[in-house]
Amino acid sequence: MKIGITCYPTYGGSGAMATELGLELARRGHDVHFITYDSPFRLRGYVERATFHQVDTSVGRYPLFEHFPYTLALASRQYEVAMQEQLDLLHVHYAIPHATTAFLAREMLRGQLPMKVITTLHGTDITLVGQEESFYAITKFSIEQSDGVTAVSDFLRDETYRAFGCVSCDLRSIPNFVNLAEYRPDARHPEEHFAPADHKMLVHISNFREVKRVKDVVRIFARVRRAMPATLVMVGDGPDRHDAEHEARELGVAGDVRFLGRLDTVAPLLAAADLFLLPSQTESFGLAALEAMACGSPVLASRTGGLPEVLTDGVEGILEPPGSVEAMARRAVALLKDPVAHAAMREAAIARAQTFSADAVVPQYEAFYREVLGQ
Repeated sequence: MKIGITCYPTYGGSGAMATELGLELARRGHDVHFITYDSPFRLRGYVERATFHQVDTSVGRYPLFEHFPYTLALASRQYEVAMQEQLDLLHVHYAIPHATTAFLAREMLRGQLPMKVITTLHGTDITLVGQEESFYAITKFSIEQSDGVTAVSDFLRDETYRAFGCVSCDLRSIPNFVNLAEYRPDARHPEEHFAPADHKMLVHISNFREVKRVKDVVRIFARVRRAMPATLVMVGDGPDRHDAEHEARELGVAGDVRFLGRLDTVAPLLAAADLFLLPSQTESFGLAALEAMACGSPVLASRTGGLPEVLTDGVEGILEPPGSVEAMARRAVALLKDPVAHAAMREAAIARAQTFSADAVVPQYEAFYREVLGQ
């Protein structure tokens, strides 16, 4: 199949998953064409059968436009690539604005190329952005106009039906997956030391948005730090990074908190972690948690959204209600002080991650593609 993929190329779960999917499809012999304004952050170097097509945002900046109309430029580029490469389908990730631009591109192709559009919903495009009054109608329209729609968890599928109705949609739940060749327990490099040898290492990775509750990450760590030597490693960047740094100083733990910014490769870090923290307000799936589990790190997370579909409380990790800092910290300390329980949870996390392998999940997308294409 010839498949176009549009996603946000920046740090975040939807872009990461879209890129990993495209790379896996290319490895399986499909021709994959990424169409976005910058090279996706997980598209590292040359991959056979995978091509990046950049949307030109450097032209057309007329005084009439207060803001450059990227959505129109994207729709035009999607049309051009579809015609040039004779795409069978365009798979867009994150409803706003990609499902809308894909609809426009398909309409431009009408009578020239019978390209299908598949939209994958990832989370905040439904739970936050899409429900904003100014975006609600166009989000609902774009979802309903897609030839096929998937959601990354049962939670998100059900939330889409609840929030938008979408009575004409047959939303399929296809979970995120993890690249087990990269995310594995032995990914740590022996020469790399992220924390002192006598410290427990806690890790958080996100785009530091409000929904990630990064100040809670620091608050949980501060309580753990009172109970034992520990280091917190914060990976990523975003609008709430300053607040997290300030919280670390206020709580007197800044000396044991490392802010590493955005990293292209995090598997060695996750493989070295004793505990991964994800106390989000909501998570439609929790890809970072799954990648941590594949590397052998138990996960401390919020019991919210799709996270209970990824891990079971007390088995592969710990789940507590969002905002329950004291309970999360108390259970983290108990786990980190119990080597036997920690080892059991580590092994369970690795085993659970195996069920979300690319080999288990990508064929579900291929089957859905064939269904939409009528093959």
